[in-house]
Amino acid sequence: MLDIILLGTGGTQPLPERALAAACITVGGSNLLLDCGEGTQTAARRAGVSIFRMDAILLTHYHGDHIFGLPGIWQTMAAQGRTAPLVMAGPPGLTDVVRTFYAVAGPLPFELRLKELPDCKGEFEVPAGCVQAFPLKHRVPCCGYAFTLPRAGKFDPQRAKAAGIPVRYWSTLQSGQPVGGFLPSQVLGPPRRGLKVVYATDTRPSAALRRAAQDADLLLMDSTYADDADLPKAKLYGHSTCRETGVLAAEANVCRLWLTHYSAAVTDLAPGLAAAQQAFPTAAAGVDGMRLTLNFDPD
Repeated sequence: MLDIILLGTGGTQPLPERALAAACITVGGSNLLLDCGEGTQTAARRAGVSIFRMDAILLTHYHGDHIFGLPGIWQTMAAQGRTAPLVMAGPPGLTDVVRTFYAVAGPLPFELRLKELPDCKGEFEVPAGCVQAFPLKHRVPCCGYAFTLPRAGKFDPQRAKAAGIPVRYWSTLQSGQPVGGFLPSQVLGPPRRGLKVVYATDTRPSAALRRAAQDADLLLMDSTYADDADLPKAKLYGHSTCRETGVLAAEANVCRLWLTHYSAAVTDLAPGLAAAQQAFPTAAAGVDGMRLTLNFDPD
């Protein structure tokens, strides 16, 4: 089970009811922050998201509307007494960005562990699950992120009995941990379908995004422009129209689609949502504070 919360759905300029780009994935007691635009701290507090428990911050790119919340987040963590390392991931240039903001935030009582992703590609584990980065199509190097919460195979008590495994070890093996000289592979079937959330902004539709989003449980995608009349601007600045977002979600066969990263000029979400729903009827217009709990498929 995982929770996804939209903390900020705006692009370029914050509005009174719309913070800049940020989302949070929560699994158990672990939080994963995607982007950190202006207003992220306030939005997190409003949504009941623990800043102290952030294990990693994944940045898509280094335009201000995606990173200006970083110094404040770090300072709050420090004020709360954090000492655990914090993973920071992003495209090439991450070291320079962190160095600049560190000068503003001051000395921190915790280590920043940097994962600079060459070509915006790479796969790595975070406490909550596994992250795969993939390149987006923007004006600057920009990473999309596919977060996967894996699920072990089904426990087979008959195999456990046949192997002579004591019952007291079963729950540990079922959780995927070896114990008492026994291995999970002795009692678990093949891995089952896990959960996948894909975060992709800012971007034009692309083959790389389509592949990464294939069959995702939830896609959060750039929907900067509500009307295709703005398609020339979308192509110029490396963004998507709402209709294009709906088309890509349908092509990738995702289960759910949330529109996000709206232009500050978009004050009425209904027209853009209608455009996305032409191709993806169940699309939802993301708003700050929107949340969803995803559960594994029934056995």
